Amino acid sequence: MYLQTVAEAEATGALADIYKDQKARMGFVMATAFSMSPRPDLLPLYTDFMAKVRAGFSLGQREWRLITLVAAKQVPSTYCSYVYGQQLIADLGSKQAVIAVQRDFRKAGLSEQDVAMLTYAEQIARDASKIGPADIEPLRKAGFSDRQICDIALCASLRCFISRFYDAVGAGPDAAYIDDDPEFRAALTVGKTP
Repeated sequence: MYLQTVAEAEATGALADIYKDQKARMGFVMATAFSMSPRPDLLPLYTDFMAKVRAGFSLGQREWRLITLVAAKQVPSTYCSYVYGQQLIADLGSKQAVIAVQRDFRKAGLSEQDVAMLTYAEQIARDASKIGPADIEPLRKAGFSDRQICDIALCASLRCFISRFYDAVGAGPDAAYIDDDPEFRAALTVGKTP
């Protein structure tokens, strides 16, 4: 971490509560939490905001993770690729399936709907200023509602924002997300190396 952060033992109030919650759920406090601690007022706001966004997300967790993985590759964010790549193993059935998506989601055996969703997410992460009405039509044809399209855009855009923040302040992947498999790790290393 490039900035001085608030250690677990020094945390108070809402910051301490978030640290304790993460430690209870995962066994550790994520570097992402520490990364916001120089602004102790910020982490509770961000945590609450993201909880509300995810609670109202009109697609499933699998879709959230796929969108995030594709957007993280474009940022590029190794940290977020590692986290969501690990989570997608169960969703997709194997590490090889995750690697296939990471390499080229268009050729990974996903549904046409998934490919349409991820094409849009990829465009957002690459350059959202070039998106126009013609880029929305394939999503509607694939069966997405405007609410779902909004959620795809929100998920991909939020990943671009927060992944860039994590890299900017030096938040590196937590040990729990650094896979022992060198092929899997190499495929998901898209930016900074751990």
